[in-house]
Amino acid sequence: MDWQEDDRSFESSESSDKYLLGFIMSNIVGLQHHSGTLHGERPLVGLAREPHNPHDPHAIVVLNTHSLSVGYIERSVAAALSPLIDQNLVKVEAIVPTARNAHRIPCQIHVFARVSDFSAVENAVEDAGLKIITGSDASFTLSDSVAVKETRAQKKSSSVDAIFKKVNRSYTGKNPAIQILEPPRTIIRTELLQHQKEGLAWLVHRENSDDLPPFWEENEGKFVNILTDYQSDNRPDPLRGGIFADEMGLGKTLTLLSLIAFDKKSQMGVSKKWRTDRKVVTLEKRRMRESENESESSSPEKGFRTNATLVVCPPSVMSTWITQLEEHTVPGALKTYMYYGERRTDDPFDLNRYDLVLTTYGILAGEHCMPKMPAKNMYWRRIVLDEAHTIKNFNALQSLAVSKLNAQCRWAVTGTPIQSGCIDLFSIMVFLRFQPFSVRQQWRELVQRSLNKGKDKGLVRLQILMEAIALRRTKDMTLVGLPPKTIEICYVELSFDERQMYDQLKQDTKIFLSRYAHDDSLVPHYSAVLSRILRLRQICTDSKLWNVQSLLLTNIEDASNNPELLQALLGQVQDGEDFDCPICLSPPIEIVITRCAHIFCRICILRALQNKNPCCPLCRRRLKESDLFSAPPESSKVDSAGECSSSQTVLPSKVSTLIKLLTESRDQHPAAKSVVFSQFRKLLLLMEEPLNAAGFKTLRLDGTMNAKHRANVIEQFQSQGIDGPTVLLASLRASSAGINLTSASRLYFMEPWWNHAVEEQAMDRVHRIGQKEAVKIVRLIAQNSIEEQILVLQEKKKQLPREPSGTGLKGMGINDIHFLLDH
Repeated sequence: MDWQEDDRSFESSESSDKYLLGFIMSNIVGLQHHSGTLHGERPLVGLAREPHNPHDPHAIVVLNTHSLSVGYIERSVAAALSPLIDQNLVKVEAIVPTARNAHRIPCQIHVFARVSDFSAVENAVEDAGLKIITGSDASFTLSDSVAVKETRAQKKSSSVDAIFKKVNRSYTGKNPAIQILEPPRTIIRTELLQHQKEGLAWLVHRENSDDLPPFWEENEGKFVNILTDYQSDNRPDPLRGGIFADEMGLGKTLTLLSLIAFDKKSQMGVSKKWRTDRKVVTLEKRRMRESENESESSSPEKGFRTNATLVVCPPSVMSTWITQLEEHTVPGALKTYMYYGERRTDDPFDLNRYDLVLTTYGILAGEHCMPKMPAKNMYWRRIVLDEAHTIKNFNALQSLAVSKLNAQCRWAVTGTPIQSGCIDLFSIMVFLRFQPFSVRQQWRELVQRSLNKGKDKGLVRLQILMEAIALRRTKDMTLVGLPPKTIEICYVELSFDERQMYDQLKQDTKIFLSRYAHDDSLVPHYSAVLSRILRLRQICTDSKLWNVQSLLLTNIEDASNNPELLQALLGQVQDGEDFDCPICLSPPIEIVITRCAHIFCRICILRALQNKNPCCPLCRRRLKESDLFSAPPESSKVDSAGECSSSQTVLPSKVSTLIKLLTESRDQHPAAKSVVFSQFRKLLLLMEEPLNAAGFKTLRLDGTMNAKHRANVIEQFQSQGIDGPTVLLASLRASSAGINLTSASRLYFMEPWWNHAVEEQAMDRVHRIGQKEAVKIVRLIAQNSIEEQILVLQEKKKQLPREPSGTGLKGMGINDIHFLLDH
């Protein structure tokens, strides 16, 4: 698959690639029973299944760009399409022509499916007595689908670009970041750097501006979205918030604390401070409950209104917020509550006593279906998503959970807003509630498809969009005075035994792949390919990472009746960290393997099996809960790692090279500290003994540790004692974001990651504000191996991704996999 070859549909991020098959003419009915209206020329509408509709189990509801229901697709068409939608055979979207009447609205329903399913979908539609207009029909050119329109000259396309340029001109020169703002000294005791003061001014301006949101205009007393022609008599709410996307290491956390402090000082000037004596607490509870009851009938925003800020972050980042509070704020000036673990309150009023509430994405995901939990029943002053790329998949439970929360201001904070593709931004648009870009069909039409086809206008639109709502500064743009950073590649030659093992497996893998000529034939055997590619990468680092030798000769796709083998595969895959669940596209939580040898989060696959016809989302083999297998217990993996370490006589080539490099660094700079990153937790365990034997005092930081344990490890490593640890063995996934490791000045990557953004995040744990020494980064790469090919793929991905391809093998075609083996 060429990186810019064809138009990958938006839905490829949700399952496999789907392409436009054709369209069906239908009607939207039941208009008199729904409040949603349609405006503009050929508006896009959303289609959503309602399987539990009491009147029609095949119901498909039609939604406008404000997610208000307009009506339903007529029953005959819904009855034909709903089984195909439920089985994930098709994705659908609709466009409404200009002609409408009071009782029904005609629409074109565009059907997207895998190429291999085209015939089956056509037959199913025809069996239902309907006609699907495909590319072989002369009337196919009447389609209003973007996939068809972009093959022809279209007036609307040029007008859309003119609108983007107009918005760009209106925002040029208005960026308040050229101003500066000082935080209150009664709360923030640290002097901010110039770029942080400018950032604070921009944040405060965004939260307090009453300007119309981008792409909205007032016209003769009405408010019009100039992209969609949607009109309203009511002035749209300002977009209070945006994307704070400064490069990692520039002190975003301190800037955000300054925002909270500045806002608290302002609020104290206009309102009375909350009192906490018992009588007042009772009166305030009553007042807030009465306010809540009123809001349910008069306001779409429900919940206890509070001046508190909710910060959502990964567990590894929570300790950073606590550390920053201790270092930069006056003790007790910002009251902070850890909404985490067993300390969680069940009373919303308790949270209202605090200025800052810290929680994690996992906590909110777990509470998503629990209506009584207080975090979701608050109307927050602001919500800050730290490491906001965590919600890159809009279908993931944690993404849904944070997007449903109510707040006056919303901030997505990340140094890498785009990791695996510009589709990552869509979830952020949903969280920010930035219409029309928070509507899937509008995002497809206005941004995604043009980017996928490599069109310059798609890139220009995205740049203008980001300019309107985001602030991005890099270290080169600021005057932070960071010491230099150098990156070197150290090529490592594999030993004779390692090379022999590697070449044999590479040849076996090529023979295995020769059976499959195209992507669709490879999908059912995804895990078989994964196991071989993973094994090749592990040999490059340490062959002892894979102990199940039988997997070399076993076709994983034929292991459906061998649960032990499936569990062994899962145990090995779980030890690595660069595997994402194919459903949520996020690091798997409590992962399981299916009988058809595909790997998912437990909660994701269980939700998928709740469909009427439960099947594997990848190969569509029928599944039930008894077909799911868990990995071996964690303790057994740790014990086996220890046994390998104690019996190890000849060190792996990379480990031997690492010890040599660390020794040279110690001889030159005895006090220098180093961080060794690996994505394989078992490798960290295996390296502890040889490094200690070489005279290095080590610490380990990995994903099995809770937040308190991680914070303790970081504190020990950051300490400056003469007899303290000098080498931190760190899990790349657990340590690449949100933590401060500036006591180190040397970084070593034991293997390359699929996604270059993760490595860059890890580098910025050391090269950031507070670093005093020149930083040296060394990437250990096995010569003449798959690792060299991964570096090439990384360079391609450093350009703005034009496809919604995930990290790892997911999103790769068979040509990409052959490329990995072409060395």
